[in-house]
Amino acid sequence: MDRRKSLKSILLGGVASGLAVHGCKPQSESVSEEVVPFKSFTYGRTPKEQERDQELLAEVFFNDHEMETITVLCDLILPASDEYGSATDAEVPDFIEFMVKDIPELQIPIRGGLMWLDHKCNTDNNTIFKSATVDQQKIILDTIAFPDPEVPEEEQPLEVQFFSTMRNLTLSGYYTTKMGIEELGYKGNMPNVWNGVPDEVLAKHDVSYDEEWLAKCVDQSKRAVIAEWDENGNLLT
Repeated sequence: MDRRKSLKSILLGGVASGLAVHGCKPQSESVSEEVVPFKSFTYGRTPKEQERDQELLAEVFFNDHEMETITVLCDLILPASDEYGSATDAEVPDFIEFMVKDIPELQIPIRGGLMWLDHKCNTDNNTIFKSATVDQQKIILDTIAFPDPEVPEEEQPLEVQFFSTMRNLTLSGYYTTKMGIEELGYKGNMPNVWNGVPDEVLAKHDVSYDEEWLAKCVDQSKRAVIAEWDENGNLLT
């Protein structure tokens, strides 16, 4: 199983979660046609939610260096495949910027984790994390990417908690875009096709369908027809 398949299984298994932080000045980014960016809410928002969204979008928390580091980190967590783009192709860094303003509890852990990456990389490689080679970056991440399953999450080293947070944010951000949803193959709620109880089951219980009801209830050409009942509760269509 490759990395993308492993991460998809983590997401579908319910591990991915939402996360956090806060800030103060406007920014603008071009909108990709390949994704539905988090900043373009077009439905399902109350007036109060829309007002809150605009307040957050008018603020900036991460500085340029931090955003560049986040961009590198996101693409290391979820690189592009032959068929689908990377985390940054789906504008995941912008999603993370939004989320950390919406949920401020993780402001210090995330910023502190980015500082830890630079400090560790400077110590090991005499350069900041975003400027290191991919191999150097992966060596550092390998030291924090695998939490001890025997240790409660809140007792894991802070740098391990940081990476878990960033991995969860990256997955949440990517797989809630059009690109990510297409990769998952999720089609939304779809009507089921039911052809009735199998013949062998009916035979086992010595029962059979009434042909009139069979035509009404298991006629796939009428799947979109809304059932109608008479005043005595009899099915008409």
